[in-house]
Amino acid sequence: MPVIVIRPTLKFIKMAYLVILILVGAAFAIWISFAQTPWWAPAFGALLFLWPLARQVRRSAAKATITDDRLRYETGILSKSTRTIQLPKVQDVRVDQTLWQRMFRVGNVSIETAGEASRLTLVHIDSPQDIADLIMERSHGSAAGHASHL
Repeated sequence: MPVIVIRPTLKFIKMAYLVILILVGAAFAIWISFAQTPWWAPAFGALLFLWPLARQVRRSAAKATITDDRLRYETGILSKSTRTIQLPKVQDVRVDQTLWQRMFRVGNVSIETAGEASRLTLVHIDSPQDIADLIMERSHGSAAGHASHL
């Protein structure tokens, strides 16, 4: 089976860039129209782009990789943290979606494994139900394949 890499969606980040671009464009048009506007007004508008840029950097810092028998979740840019879950130990996969997430076919996928007290939650994932189904399918396939080798 192919290796699948999952990252948080870019949909909300693209939307933020678009909204800020419209606001900065409107502010620039107003700045050109009125000579009394302070010189720093366009610079302030440009600073608004730092918010989606920071979100985009955080997005690139999180990645889940699903192989035949493992799910590896990596976070961090300069320093990394990796959590590896053996798919045969997956007991529960849950999909949570807010109204806003449902409108854009995005959601959170929570994975609970045997013997662990905490859940792993993948936030703002595209097509979350498909990902949850894939994880459950591979967890059952891995468990069946693992048991046949014993």
